[in-house]
Amino acid sequence: MSRLEELKPNAAVRGILPDALATVVSVQWFGSEALELTYKSPSGKVANELIYRHDEPRLEVVEQGRPWSFDGKGDLFRLVSEAHRIRLAHLFDPVLAVHTSVLDPLPHQITAVYDVMLPRQPLRFLLADDPGAGKTIMAGLLMKELIARGDLHRCLVVCPGSLAEQWQDELYRRFQLPFEILTNEKLEAARTGNWFLETNLVIARLDKLSRNEDVQEKLKVPDCRWDLIVCDEAHKMSASLFGGEVKYTKRYKLGQVLSTLTRHFLLMTATPHNGKEEDFQLFMALLDGDRFEGRFRDGVHTSDVSDLMRRMVKEGLLKFDATPLFPERIAYTVPYKLSDAEARLYKEVTDYVRDEFNRAEALRNEKRAGTVGFALTILQRRLASSPEAICQSLRRRRERLEGKLREMELLQRGNGVAAGVAAGGPELDAEDVEDLEDAPDNEVETAEEEILDQATAARTIVELKAEIETLKRLEGLALALRRSGEDRKWKELARLLQTVFMAGPATGCVAEDRPPYGSGPIPPPSPSPHQKLVLFTEHRDTLNYLEARISTLLGRRDAIVTIHGGMGREERMKAQEAFKHDPKVQVLLATDAAGEG
Repeated sequence: MSRLEELKPNAAVRGILPDALATVVSVQWFGSEALELTYKSPSGKVANELIYRHDEPRLEVVEQGRPWSFDGKGDLFRLVSEAHRIRLAHLFDPVLAVHTSVLDPLPHQITAVYDVMLPRQPLRFLLADDPGAGKTIMAGLLMKELIARGDLHRCLVVCPGSLAEQWQDELYRRFQLPFEILTNEKLEAARTGNWFLETNLVIARLDKLSRNEDVQEKLKVPDCRWDLIVCDEAHKMSASLFGGEVKYTKRYKLGQVLSTLTRHFLLMTATPHNGKEEDFQLFMALLDGDRFEGRFRDGVHTSDVSDLMRRMVKEGLLKFDATPLFPERIAYTVPYKLSDAEARLYKEVTDYVRDEFNRAEALRNEKRAGTVGFALTILQRRLASSPEAICQSLRRRRERLEGKLREMELLQRGNGVAAGVAAGGPELDAEDVEDLEDAPDNEVETAEEEILDQATAARTIVELKAEIETLKRLEGLALALRRSGEDRKWKELARLLQTVFMAGPATGCVAEDRPPYGSGPIPPPSPSPHQKLVLFTEHRDTLNYLEARISTLLGRRDAIVTIHGGMGREERMKAQEAFKHDPKVQVLLATDAAGEG
């Protein structure tokens, strides 16, 4: 609001013209409540108008200077200019994603993204660097760089189930990319009926997509295109050529589908070649079907894939100071001989497994035979793990089979007819077993327990009773062994722990130069009470057994942290941080859950 007294020649006034400023030419007053205003429009047209005191609310005198007076709002100008700068940042910063991510990349990671992958438009590529090279980081840098360049809005990561959470953590923690993991609950709760259309950054389990045709149909809808699809552990999407006929697995067929749904397609695996050129060409056909599909059968037995693939081995991975990325690795095997009690248990369980395998092969149900065979394989692995693991496994299996026997006997009394033993638990074929191996650690443990406890080759109640008696005898042997303390593997581990954690050499002593690795016998571990040790075991029963034993040996429970599949991500992170930074924690005891990816 401006007062009439402020209307003076050359002033710019808003409110006279509907969409522009009017420049005052002259003012003639009529008393103190009105005036005649002569003004000029921006086009130069001169006009006049009577203005009264009650018109003051609609008038505003504007300070007008030169055409480029820079008198606009500074904060708004800063906001707009910053938006333009960010939009064009990739033109001026050749490694923009590196500088906007929480990481210290290595030379081979930078060259993979900026020298090898980004120049390829569209990208159809196989990244086959050795394990530990940081392929997840390379994929994250590629994603962030494509986002900065406006070339990526929708991205799908397909990986084994055991790696899904790790992918989600890495992409968010290092690159601030909020990926969501596909679950059945999210599929069912989708507002549009297709969760893929509603979510732009997705991580999906390989087995979930390959085994579920309904999910694949949702992926194939016309509007569900992706800018980038990344397949981790891509060697699992393989096909094989045998006898002139190609065997396409469900995972390979999924790879063919994914290849058609995206502009950029990135396969990642450390083992792209299984030694068979024909299978490798089929695998490369996922990237370029016209170039590789069927070529082996046409007589092309070698192929140049240097334009579609990069592979770097560990020996070629260096830091910026040209030193090797991976430290010298000294592999040392600690031999031990089974005690008489251990040897007897091993022989008895092996005979039981062999007999049950033979009975399983006699079954006409191929899936049931495969499930029994898988259960017996689990039992033999636990036998090799520890007396505690085999003892607990035999006990649980006996209890479940006894429960099944009671059910069969009740059915027999009710029907008056001898009942056959029904298959219990899930029945697995070869692809089911492969999918189970890729599942998260907690799912694998649950499924293995269910299969091990229920799968049996017994076809009649008599056979089931005989198997239960055998299990009772084996369980008795395992219990006797556990109580005797004759665990040779533990004794060797205890001796090693005592060597590792004993007091080191006195201060001030001059250490002898170590000979180069490979020039002589492998040196023993260097003793020091401040060292940290990582112990891996396959089974949770063995982990619990070792935790109790090592706590007793070291005299402190807080000297050990554990990681297993039953722990949440936050608990795992706390255990890792404690092991890295807490000087009191000396041992990290973990199942395969700590080594996934």
